[in-house]
This record gives sequence, C-alpha cells and structure tokens, in this order.
Amino acid sequence: MDLRRSLITMLGRLLEDMQVVQQQGAGYYSCIPVSRRYNKLLTQARQVVGDDDSLIGTFEPLPETDPKDPGDKMKMMQGFRVEIGQLITLLQ
Repeated sequence: MDLRRSLITMLGRLLEDMQVVQQQGAGYYSCIPVSRRYNKLLTQARQVVGDDDSLIGTFEPLPETDPKDPGDKMKMMQGFRVEIGQLITLLQ
C-alpha cells in the first residue's frame, strides 16, 4: 500500500475513533490525542502532496489544547472533522 492510501485509511480511522470517543464521553474526553495525531498525519500529507500544491497550504496544524467546557469540546471536534474530511478529499 502506498503512503497516500495509508494516510487516507488512517485519517478515515481517526474520524471513526473520534465518533466513538464523542458518543461514549459526553464531554469527558480530551481533544489533544486527536489533534496530535492529525498534526502528524498532516505533516506526512504535505510530503506526499508536495509544497507546490496550493491547496495543501490551506491546511494548518490543529491546536493541541483541551477546553474544559463540553460544548467547546464538541465545537472543536466538529472543526477537526471538517479538516480531516477535507484532507481526505485532497489526498483522494
């Protein structure tokens, strides 16, 4: 399997893991593991796509913070979902 396919698979799995965590946690989960993993995968995606692609430049590392308020966590995870979904689309 090439690196691009592996990244797509891993990002898809990250989306699935996020959904499971959110369903089980009711706000008592951490956003940090998700953002750390995404940031590592984004670094790899930049190498695959290449810096000359202007669309990869629209992606930024996600903040590795953990809001205390469950509503803020949900908003943050929704933002993560959008970014991950868009990165998957770019890699495809």
